[in-house]
Amino acid sequence: MHAPFEVHRILTMVLAGGEGKRLWPLTADRAKPAVPFGGRYRIIDIVLSNMVNSGLTRIKIITQYKSASLEEHIARAWRLSPMLDSYIETIPAQQRTGLSWFKGSADAVYQTMHVIEDENPELVVVFGGDHVYKMDVRQMLADHLRLSADLTVAAIPVTKAEARSFGVIEVDAEGRIVAFHEKVADPPEMPGKPGYCLASMGNYIFGTKSLLATLVDDAKDESSAHDFGRNIVPRMVASQKRCFVYDFNNNHVPGEEPEAGRVAYWRDIGTVDAYFEAQMDLVSVKPAFNLYNRRWPIRTGTNHDPPAKFVFRDEANARVGVATESLVSHGCIISGGRINRSVLSNRCRINSFSSVDECVLFEDVVIGRHARIRRAIIDKGVEIPPGTEIGYDLEADRKRWSISEGGVVVIPKRAKLAESGSIPPPAG
Repeated sequence: MHAPFEVHRILTMVLAGGEGKRLWPLTADRAKPAVPFGGRYRIIDIVLSNMVNSGLTRIKIITQYKSASLEEHIARAWRLSPMLDSYIETIPAQQRTGLSWFKGSADAVYQTMHVIEDENPELVVVFGGDHVYKMDVRQMLADHLRLSADLTVAAIPVTKAEARSFGVIEVDAEGRIVAFHEKVADPPEMPGKPGYCLASMGNYIFGTKSLLATLVDDAKDESSAHDFGRNIVPRMVASQKRCFVYDFNNNHVPGEEPEAGRVAYWRDIGTVDAYFEAQMDLVSVKPAFNLYNRRWPIRTGTNHDPPAKFVFRDEANARVGVATESLVSHGCIISGGRINRSVLSNRCRINSFSSVDECVLFEDVVIGRHARIRRAIIDKGVEIPPGTEIGYDLEADRKRWSISEGGVVVIPKRAKLAESGSIPPPAG
Protein backbone atom coordinates (compact mmCIF):
# COMPACT_ATOMS: atom_id res chain seq x y z
CA MET A 1 0.00 0.00 0.00
CA HIS A 2 2.82 2.39 0.85
CA ALA A 3 6.03 3.02 -1.05
CA PRO A 4 9.06 1.98 0.97
CA PHE A 5 10.74 4.78 2.91
CA GLU A 6 12.89 4.99 5.97
CA VAL A 7 11.06 6.89 8.67
CA HIS A 8 14.34 7.79 10.36
CA ARG A 9 15.21 9.80 7.23
CA ILE A 10 12.13 11.97 7.70
CA LEU A 11 11.86 14.93 10.06
CA THR A 12 8.44 16.36 10.96
CA MET A 13 8.09 20.01 11.92
CA VAL A 14 4.75 21.16 13.35
CA LEU A 15 4.02 24.88 13.21
CA ALA A 16 2.38 25.72 16.54
CA GLY A 17 3.32 29.33 17.19
CA GLY A 18 0.14 30.98 15.97
CA GLU A 19 -1.57 33.64 18.05
CA GLY A 20 -5.11 32.67 17.02
CA LYS A 21 -6.58 36.18 17.30
CA ARG A 22 -9.94 35.11 15.87
CA LEU A 23 -10.35 32.56 18.67
CA TRP A 24 -10.06 35.22 21.37
CA PRO A 25 -10.75 35.06 24.34
CA LEU A 26 -9.94 31.33 24.24
CA THR A 27 -6.41 32.33 23.18
CA ALA A 28 -6.02 35.11 25.73
CA ASP A 29 -3.80 32.87 27.89
CA ARG A 30 -2.73 30.09 25.54
CA ALA A 31 -1.56 29.40 22.00
CA LYS A 32 -4.23 28.24 19.57
CA PRO A 33 -2.88 24.65 19.34
CA ALA A 34 -3.17 24.41 23.14
CA VAL A 35 -6.91 25.16 23.17
CA PRO A 36 -8.91 22.19 24.54
CA PHE A 37 -10.88 20.11 22.07
CA GLY A 38 -13.20 17.14 22.39
CA GLY A 39 -13.26 17.12 26.18
CA ARG A 40 -9.90 15.56 26.99
CA TYR A 41 -7.64 16.66 24.12
CA ARG A 42 -5.79 19.74 22.92
CA ILE A 43 -5.93 20.82 19.26
CA ILE A 44 -2.24 19.94 18.87
CA ASP A 45 -3.04 16.30 19.76
CA ILE A 46 -4.80 15.86 16.42
CA VAL A 47 -1.80 16.50 14.16
CA LEU A 48 0.54 14.65 16.53
CA SER A 49 -1.77 11.62 16.50
CA ASN A 50 -1.80 11.66 12.70
CA MET A 51 2.00 11.66 12.68
CA VAL A 52 2.49 8.96 15.31
CA ASN A 53 -0.23 6.76 13.79
CA SER A 54 1.57 7.15 10.44
CA GLY A 55 4.84 5.94 11.95
CA LEU A 56 6.49 9.39 11.92
CA THR A 57 8.01 9.74 15.37
CA ARG A 58 10.81 12.29 14.93
CA ILE A 59 8.87 15.48 15.55
CA LYS A 60 9.87 19.06 16.36
CA ILE A 61 7.14 21.52 17.39
CA ILE A 62 7.88 25.20 16.73
CA THR A 63 6.27 27.44 19.35
CA GLN A 64 6.13 31.17 20.00
CA TYR A 65 2.93 32.84 21.19
CA LYS A 66 2.04 32.23 24.89
CA SER A 67 3.53 28.77 24.63
CA ALA A 68 3.81 27.78 28.31
CA SER A 69 0.67 25.61 28.52
CA LEU A 70 1.42 24.06 25.12
CA GLU A 71 4.97 23.17 26.08
CA GLU A 72 3.80 21.77 29.42
CA HIS A 73 1.23 19.61 27.64
CA ILE A 74 3.81 18.25 25.20
CA ALA A 75 6.30 17.52 27.98
CA ARG A 76 3.75 15.72 30.16
CA ALA A 77 1.55 14.00 27.57
CA TRP A 78 3.85 13.11 24.68
CA ARG A 79 6.77 10.88 25.60
CA LEU A 80 8.13 8.61 22.89
CA SER A 81 10.87 6.02 23.20
CA PRO A 82 14.42 7.37 22.74
CA MET A 83 15.59 3.76 22.44
CA LEU A 84 13.75 3.65 19.11
CA ASP A 85 15.13 7.08 18.09
CA SER A 86 11.70 8.62 18.60
CA TYR A 87 10.96 12.02 20.11
CA ILE A 88 8.54 14.92 20.23
CA GLU A 89 10.27 18.14 21.25
CA THR A 90 9.31 21.80 21.32
CA ILE A 91 11.47 24.56 19.86
CA PRO A 92 10.62 28.01 21.25
CA ALA A 93 11.49 31.17 19.34
CA GLN A 94 15.13 31.99 20.14
CA GLN A 95 16.11 34.93 17.89
CA ARG A 96 18.93 32.84 16.46
CA THR A 97 19.15 34.83 13.20
CA GLY A 98 18.64 38.34 14.61
CA LEU A 99 16.65 40.34 17.10
CA SER A 100 13.22 39.60 15.60
CA TRP A 101 10.75 36.89 16.58
CA PHE A 102 9.25 34.69 13.85
CA LYS A 103 7.99 36.93 11.03
CA GLY A 104 5.92 34.18 9.38
CA SER A 105 5.57 30.43 9.03
CA ALA A 106 8.54 30.15 6.67
CA ASP A 107 10.70 32.36 8.85
CA ALA A 108 9.91 30.09 11.80
CA VAL A 109 11.47 27.17 9.94
CA TYR A 110 14.30 29.34 8.61
CA GLN A 111 15.21 30.43 12.15
CA THR A 112 15.30 26.78 13.22
CA MET A 113 17.21 25.50 10.19
CA HIS A 114 19.96 24.30 12.50
CA VAL A 115 17.58 21.53 13.65
CA ILE A 116 17.14 20.31 10.07
CA GLU A 117 20.86 20.48 9.40
CA ASP A 118 21.64 18.59 12.61
CA GLU A 119 19.12 15.82 11.85
CA ASN A 120 20.10 15.68 8.15
CA PRO A 121 16.84 14.13 6.89
CA GLU A 122 16.05 13.39 3.25
CA LEU A 123 12.52 14.74 3.60
CA VAL A 124 10.97 17.40 5.83
CA VAL A 125 7.25 17.18 6.64
CA VAL A 126 5.85 20.60 7.60
CA PHE A 127 2.30 20.55 8.98
CA GLY A 128 0.19 23.09 10.82
CA GLY A 129 -0.83 22.40 14.39
CA ASP A 130 -4.34 23.79 14.49
CA HIS A 131 -6.69 21.93 12.13
CA VAL A 132 -9.12 19.06 12.71
CA TYR A 133 -8.75 16.08 10.35
CA LYS A 134 -7.37 12.58 10.07
CA MET A 135 -4.66 11.72 7.57
CA ASP A 136 -2.46 8.72 6.96
CA VAL A 137 0.63 10.74 6.03
CA ARG A 138 2.33 7.64 4.59
CA GLN A 139 0.04 7.86 1.57
CA MET A 140 1.07 11.46 0.88
CA LEU A 141 4.72 10.47 1.32
CA ALA A 142 4.25 7.64 -1.18
CA ASP A 143 2.95 10.10 -3.78
CA HIS A 144 5.82 12.47 -3.10
CA LEU A 145 8.38 9.72 -3.65
CA ARG A 146 6.61 8.27 -6.69
CA LEU A 147 6.66 11.66 -8.41
CA SER A 148 10.22 12.52 -7.33
CA ALA A 149 8.76 15.78 -6.08
CA ASP A 150 10.59 18.70 -4.51
CA LEU A 151 7.34 19.79 -2.85
CA THR A 152 3.96 18.17 -2.28
CA VAL A 153 1.03 20.21 -0.96
CA ALA A 154 -2.06 18.56 0.55
CA ALA A 155 -5.26 20.09 -0.82
CA ILE A 156 -9.02 19.70 -0.62
CA PRO A 157 -11.91 21.08 -2.74
CA VAL A 158 -13.88 23.89 -1.07
CA THR A 159 -16.59 26.23 -2.30
CA LYS A 160 -15.43 29.42 -3.99
CA ALA A 161 -16.83 31.49 -1.12
CA GLU A 162 -14.79 29.48 1.40
CA ALA A 163 -11.70 29.54 -0.83
CA ARG A 164 -11.21 33.27 -0.32
CA SER A 165 -9.86 32.42 3.13
CA PHE A 166 -7.31 29.88 1.86
CA GLY A 167 -4.43 29.47 -0.50
CA VAL A 168 -5.82 28.19 -3.82
CA ILE A 169 -3.86 25.91 -6.14
CA GLU A 170 -3.99 25.63 -9.93
CA VAL A 171 -2.75 22.32 -11.33
CA ASP A 172 -2.24 20.71 -14.72
CA ALA A 173 -3.61 17.32 -15.80
CA GLU A 174 -0.80 15.48 -14.00
CA GLY A 175 -1.39 17.27 -10.70
CA ARG A 176 1.64 19.52 -11.04
CA ILE A 177 1.19 22.95 -9.49
CA VAL A 178 1.23 25.75 -12.07
CA ALA A 179 0.09 28.62 -9.82
CA PHE A 180 -0.65 29.35 -6.17
CA HIS A 181 -2.97 32.14 -5.03
CA GLU A 182 -2.97 33.09 -1.34
CA LYS A 183 -6.33 34.38 -0.04
CA VAL A 184 -7.45 36.24 -3.16
CA ALA A 185 -10.91 37.78 -3.72
CA ASP A 186 -11.58 35.86 -6.95
CA PRO A 187 -9.86 32.46 -6.66
CA PRO A 188 -9.70 30.30 -9.80
CA GLU A 189 -12.15 27.43 -9.96
CA MET A 190 -11.27 23.78 -10.53
CA PRO A 191 -11.54 22.61 -14.16
CA GLY A 192 -14.72 20.61 -14.61
CA LYS A 193 -15.98 21.51 -11.15
CA PRO A 194 -17.57 24.96 -11.28
CA GLY A 195 -18.10 26.69 -7.96
CA TYR A 196 -15.23 24.83 -6.29
CA CYS A 197 -11.57 25.65 -5.76
CA LEU A 198 -8.63 23.51 -4.71
CA ALA A 199 -7.59 24.83 -1.28
CA SER A 200 -4.24 24.22 0.37
CA MET A 201 -4.49 22.57 3.80
CA GLY A 202 -1.19 24.12 4.85
CA ASN A 203 0.45 20.67 4.99
CA TYR A 204 3.67 20.21 3.01
CA ILE A 205 6.35 17.63 2.25
CA PHE A 206 9.69 18.99 1.04
CA GLY A 207 12.89 17.54 -0.27
CA THR A 208 15.39 18.85 2.26
CA LYS A 209 17.82 20.47 -0.20
CA SER A 210 15.04 22.29 -2.06
CA LEU A 211 13.49 23.50 1.18
CA LEU A 212 16.72 24.86 2.68
CA ALA A 213 17.76 26.62 -0.53
CA THR A 214 14.35 28.25 -0.90
CA LEU A 215 14.26 29.36 2.74
CA VAL A 216 17.66 31.02 2.37
CA ASP A 217 16.57 32.87 -0.78
CA ASP A 218 13.32 33.95 0.88
CA ALA A 219 15.15 35.25 3.96
CA LYS A 220 17.16 37.61 1.72
CA ASP A 221 13.99 39.07 0.17
CA GLU A 222 12.99 42.09 2.26
CA SER A 223 9.64 42.33 0.45
CA SER A 224 8.63 38.80 1.46
CA ALA A 225 6.06 38.02 4.17
CA HIS A 226 8.17 34.90 4.87
CA ASP A 227 5.09 32.69 4.68
CA PHE A 228 4.84 29.22 3.16
CA GLY A 229 1.62 29.93 1.27
CA ARG A 230 2.35 33.47 0.16
CA ASN A 231 6.02 33.09 -0.64
CA ILE A 232 7.69 29.66 -0.43
CA VAL A 233 5.26 27.70 -2.61
CA PRO A 234 5.03 30.41 -5.35
CA ARG A 235 8.83 30.78 -5.29
CA MET A 236 9.34 27.06 -5.80
CA VAL A 237 6.71 26.91 -8.56
CA ALA A 238 8.31 29.89 -10.34
CA SER A 239 11.77 28.29 -10.15
CA GLN A 240 10.49 25.20 -12.00
CA LYS A 241 10.80 22.90 -9.02
CA ARG A 242 8.75 19.70 -9.14
CA CYS A 243 5.74 20.84 -7.13
CA PHE A 244 2.67 18.61 -6.95
CA VAL A 245 -0.67 18.54 -5.18
CA TYR A 246 -1.89 15.65 -3.03
CA ASP A 247 -5.65 15.14 -3.12
CA PHE A 248 -6.73 14.69 0.50
CA ASN A 249 -9.98 13.14 -0.71
CA ASN A 250 -7.98 10.08 -1.75
CA ASN A 251 -6.54 9.52 1.72
CA HIS A 252 -7.88 6.41 3.44
CA VAL A 253 -7.50 6.16 7.20
CA PRO A 254 -7.37 2.58 8.55
CA GLY A 255 -10.55 1.59 10.33
CA GLU A 256 -12.74 4.16 8.58
CA GLU A 257 -14.86 3.30 5.57
CA PRO A 258 -15.09 6.06 2.94
CA GLU A 259 -18.59 7.07 1.87
CA ALA A 260 -19.37 7.59 -1.81
CA GLY A 261 -19.52 11.26 -2.74
CA ARG A 262 -18.46 12.44 0.70
CA VAL A 263 -15.72 15.04 0.96
CA ALA A 264 -13.00 14.14 3.43
CA TYR A 265 -13.41 15.81 6.82
CA TRP A 266 -11.09 18.76 7.40
CA ARG A 267 -11.89 21.81 9.47
CA ASP A 268 -9.98 25.05 9.85
CA ILE A 269 -11.13 26.06 13.34
CA GLY A 270 -9.75 29.57 13.19
CA THR A 271 -12.89 31.32 14.43
CA VAL A 272 -15.04 30.81 17.51
CA ASP A 273 -17.96 29.68 15.34
CA ALA A 274 -15.86 27.18 13.38
CA TYR A 275 -14.36 25.86 16.60
CA PHE A 276 -17.80 25.53 18.19
CA GLU A 277 -19.28 23.74 15.16
CA ALA A 278 -16.36 21.30 15.07
CA GLN A 279 -17.10 20.41 18.70
CA MET A 280 -20.80 19.96 17.90
CA ASP A 281 -19.78 17.61 15.07
CA LEU A 282 -18.33 15.29 17.70
CA VAL A 283 -21.66 14.69 19.45
CA SER A 284 -23.51 13.69 16.28
CA VAL A 285 -24.97 10.20 16.17
CA LYS A 286 -22.53 9.38 13.38
CA PRO A 287 -19.72 11.96 13.65
CA ALA A 288 -17.58 12.63 10.60
CA PHE A 289 -14.59 13.02 12.93
CA ASN A 290 -14.74 9.74 14.81
CA LEU A 291 -12.99 9.59 18.19
CA TYR A 292 -13.84 5.90 18.58
CA ASN A 293 -11.75 4.35 15.80
CA ARG A 294 -9.33 2.12 17.72
CA ARG A 295 -7.16 1.65 14.64
CA TRP A 296 -6.51 5.40 14.41
CA PRO A 297 -6.78 6.81 17.95
CA ILE A 298 -6.53 10.47 18.84
CA ARG A 299 -3.86 10.32 21.50
CA THR A 300 -3.17 12.49 24.52
CA GLY A 301 -1.83 12.23 28.06
CA THR A 302 -3.40 10.17 30.83
CA ASN A 303 -4.75 11.46 34.12
CA HIS A 304 -5.95 10.02 37.40
CA ASP A 305 -9.44 11.49 37.45
CA PRO A 306 -12.19 9.01 38.36
CA PRO A 307 -14.94 7.96 35.94
CA ALA A 308 -17.79 10.37 35.22
CA LYS A 309 -20.73 10.02 37.60
CA PHE A 310 -24.46 10.66 37.11
CA VAL A 311 -26.54 10.98 40.28
CA PHE A 312 -30.17 11.58 41.35
CA ARG A 313 -33.26 10.18 39.72
CA ASP A 314 -36.01 12.19 41.32
CA GLU A 315 -38.23 12.47 38.26
CA ALA A 316 -41.20 13.75 40.24
CA ASN A 317 -39.25 16.90 41.07
CA ALA A 318 -37.33 17.08 37.75
CA ARG A 319 -34.08 16.34 39.55
CA VAL A 320 -32.38 13.86 37.25
CA GLY A 321 -28.70 13.67 36.36
CA VAL A 322 -28.74 12.92 32.63
CA ALA A 323 -26.71 13.57 29.49
CA THR A 324 -27.90 13.13 25.89
CA GLU A 325 -25.81 13.37 22.70
CA SER A 326 -22.84 14.58 24.73
CA LEU A 327 -19.19 13.85 25.54
CA VAL A 328 -18.55 13.70 29.28
CA SER A 329 -14.93 13.41 30.40
CA HIS A 330 -13.37 11.82 33.48
CA GLY A 331 -14.02 13.38 36.85
CA CYS A 332 -17.34 15.00 35.84
CA ILE A 333 -20.35 14.79 38.13
CA ILE A 334 -23.80 15.29 36.63
CA SER A 335 -25.65 15.88 39.89
CA GLY A 336 -29.35 16.24 39.18
CA GLY A 337 -28.83 18.48 36.14
CA ARG A 338 -29.38 17.90 32.44
CA ILE A 339 -26.95 18.33 29.56
CA ASN A 340 -27.70 17.95 25.87
CA ARG A 341 -25.41 18.16 22.82
CA SER A 342 -22.51 19.34 24.95
CA VAL A 343 -18.81 18.60 25.42
CA LEU A 344 -17.50 18.52 28.99
CA SER A 345 -13.82 18.49 29.88
CA ASN A 346 -12.46 16.92 33.04
CA ARG A 347 -13.89 17.62 36.49
CA CYS A 348 -16.97 19.62 35.52
CA ARG A 349 -19.96 19.59 37.87
CA ILE A 350 -23.56 20.13 36.80
CA ASN A 351 -25.75 20.78 39.85
CA SER A 352 -29.43 20.02 40.39
CA PHE A 353 -32.22 21.47 38.23
CA SER A 354 -29.73 23.12 35.87
CA SER A 355 -29.78 22.85 32.07
CA VAL A 356 -26.77 22.90 29.72
CA ASP A 357 -27.66 22.79 26.01
CA GLU A 358 -25.19 22.92 23.10
CA CYS A 359 -22.25 24.03 25.22
CA VAL A 360 -18.52 23.41 25.48
CA LEU A 361 -17.19 23.36 29.03
CA PHE A 362 -13.47 23.37 29.76
CA GLU A 363 -11.91 21.84 32.90
CA ASP A 364 -13.22 22.55 36.39
CA VAL A 365 -16.40 24.38 35.35
CA VAL A 366 -19.22 24.34 37.90
CA ILE A 367 -22.83 25.00 36.89
CA GLY A 368 -24.96 26.12 39.84
CA ARG A 369 -28.49 24.98 40.66
CA HIS A 370 -31.31 26.18 38.39
CA ALA A 371 -28.82 27.74 35.94
CA ARG A 372 -29.71 27.67 32.24
CA ILE A 373 -26.87 27.79 29.72
CA ARG A 374 -27.30 27.59 25.96
CA ARG A 375 -24.82 27.81 23.05
CA ALA A 376 -21.86 28.86 25.16
CA ILE A 377 -18.17 28.08 25.54
CA ILE A 378 -17.08 28.32 29.17
CA ASP A 379 -13.35 28.38 29.76
CA LYS A 380 -11.41 26.71 32.57
CA GLY A 381 -12.18 27.29 36.23
CA VAL A 382 -15.44 29.25 35.85
CA GLU A 383 -18.21 28.83 38.44
CA ILE A 384 -21.69 29.72 37.20
CA PRO A 385 -23.81 30.93 40.16
CA PRO A 386 -27.24 29.44 40.87
CA GLY A 387 -30.06 30.78 38.74
CA THR A 388 -27.81 32.27 36.06
CA GLU A 389 -29.05 32.38 32.45
CA ILE A 390 -26.58 32.59 29.57
CA GLY A 391 -27.41 32.38 25.88
CA TYR A 392 -31.09 33.28 26.20
CA ASP A 393 -30.73 37.09 26.07
CA LEU A 394 -27.75 37.88 23.87
CA GLU A 395 -28.06 41.62 24.29
CA ALA A 396 -27.71 41.26 28.05
CA ASP A 397 -24.86 38.77 27.59
CA ARG A 398 -23.07 41.12 25.19
CA LYS A 399 -22.65 43.71 27.95
CA ARG A 400 -20.38 41.34 29.82
CA TRP A 401 -19.08 38.62 27.51
CA SER A 402 -17.70 38.11 24.02
CA ILE A 403 -20.29 36.82 21.51
CA SER A 404 -19.39 35.36 18.12
CA GLU A 405 -21.08 36.27 14.84
CA GLY A 406 -23.04 33.02 15.15
CA GLY A 407 -24.33 33.91 18.62
CA VAL A 408 -22.02 31.74 20.73
CA VAL A 409 -21.29 33.27 24.14
CA VAL A 410 -17.68 32.88 25.33
CA ILE A 411 -16.86 33.22 29.03
CA PRO A 412 -13.11 33.55 29.57
CA LYS A 413 -10.85 31.57 31.87
CA ARG A 414 -11.58 31.97 35.61
CA ALA A 415 -14.12 34.74 35.00
CA LYS A 416 -16.08 35.85 38.06
CA LEU A 417 -19.86 35.98 37.77
CA ALA A 418 -22.23 37.68 40.18
CA GLU A 419 -25.11 35.80 41.77
CA SER A 420 -28.28 35.28 39.70
CA GLY A 421 -26.53 36.33 36.52
CA SER A 422 -26.45 40.04 37.33
CA ILE A 423 -23.50 42.03 36.05
CA PRO A 424 -21.02 42.86 38.78
CA PRO A 425 -19.69 46.40 39.04
CA PRO A 426 -16.40 47.04 37.22
CA ALA A 427 -13.23 46.43 39.22
CA GLY A 428 -11.65 49.48 40.85
